[in-house]
Amino acid sequence: MNSQTKVTGVVLAGGLARRMNYQDKGLINYRGRPLVSYAIAALTAIVDQVIISANRNLEQYQQFAVPVMTDLTGSFDGPLAGLLTAMIHTDADVLIVMPCDSPLIKTEHLQKLLDLRAEVDADVAVAFDGKRLHPVFLAIKTTLQPGLQDYLAGGQRKMDSWIEQQKMVKADFSNEPEIFTNINTMTDLSMLEAGNGITEQGYY
Repeated sequence: MNSQTKVTGVVLAGGLARRMNYQDKGLINYRGRPLVSYAIAALTAIVDQVIISANRNLEQYQQFAVPVMTDLTGSFDGPLAGLLTAMIHTDADVLIVMPCDSPLIKTEHLQKLLDLRAEVDADVAVAFDGKRLHPVFLAIKTTLQPGLQDYLAGGQRKMDSWIEQQKMVKADFSNEPEIFTNINTMTDLSMLEAGNGITEQGYY
């Protein structure tokens, strides 16, 4: 990490998890630990601070001893709303962002996003698995806050559309696309715990 660049890690845990019967995904156990703890562990080594973006069960998330931020609105506006809240509440230059339900992501994957963004001085470095973008895995400059505020104020919510409007670089993870496996259903959880992987539908 460049000593001049302050980095905050953001764990996106603010969704409704409709396919999990509205359970709070970050708090569901995977191999004996809450899913959110894997994200915190992956981020901690390479950031100055970790923030959890959550809209429910705030007291439970606060037990992880990192700041918990809620969206500016109570309407569950998606990951961009969590991103905006993090930008407002940090003095970091760059955010490194991941969701709470992808336990196969490791520190080195997040470091690759940070390094690539810095190397080409892009506004955003976003993960790419060789077929498609994974827009909830990104390193992003906090100077994009005004544009993001305007985008959300205009009623837009699509994260990939907004990211593609920025000065973006793709981080190529095509040699290990399985790292983006995320847990959307209890079936996904049991399959991953059993070591069977998840189908394409298990990705974002």
